[in-house]
Amino acid sequence: MKIDVIGDIHGCFEEFRKLTEKLGYDWREGLPRHPGRRKLAFVGDLTDRGPHSLKTISVVASLRKEKEAYYVPGNHCNKLYRYFLGNKVKILHGLETTAAELSALSEKERKEYRTLFINLYEDSPLHQVLDDGKLIIAHAGIKEEYIGKNNKRVKTFVLYGDITGEVNDDGTPVRRDWAKEYKGDGWIIYGHTPVLEPRMINNTVNIDTGAVFGGKLTAFRYPEMELVSVPSTMPFVKEKFRTFP
Repeated sequence: MKIDVIGDIHGCFEEFRKLTEKLGYDWREGLPRHPGRRKLAFVGDLTDRGPHSLKTISVVASLRKEKEAYYVPGNHCNKLYRYFLGNKVKILHGLETTAAELSALSEKERKEYRTLFINLYEDSPLHQVLDDGKLIIAHAGIKEEYIGKNNKRVKTFVLYGDITGEVNDDGTPVRRDWAKEYKGDGWIIYGHTPVLEPRMINNTVNIDTGAVFGGKLTAFRYPEMELVSVPSTMPFVKEKFRTFP
């Protein structure tokens, strides 16, 4: 099993294309295909904040439909899903950029994207366990005892991380450093928390290197255990990145 796991894209489609080309994927048919039959995997948060959320949805949904990629949803994916269902959600924290892209389309095109994304979301697991448990992909990470389970507590964890219920001064939730306590053998690849450099600790790797905040878009190559990145074209926003002691 050969997989390239892509970090949080957040609508940064050009960075996504450049990263996959750097990884050896060919786009001649409109989708990234690897001559060595490698597959892509996505840690969620495909959309919001960046300039090309809809193009990103289209490519990932097409790959997933052809069983050429793995995808798990992130918290932004969950919010967009609820938005498409007609639930009452606040058009804030990045969703406004995706909503603006949709508003520029015809009603027919909007319905097509709605169907495309709802199918992608509903057909995908909350976290992906691959290669007999040697590789686990979850948007915000996952505790060892939650792997393979599917309930409300697991859903909250994989979408938002190990939240305490408290909030920071900037309104973001306070999250515990779950990766520091992980003791499992399976490699957990995740994103959600932007870091300046990929964070590897205790068989976990955070590959959200803040592409949408001017950092990098990063991939984790399995089973090679290699990290590959491309620089972002977005403005750099230092305060969006988390540092760990």
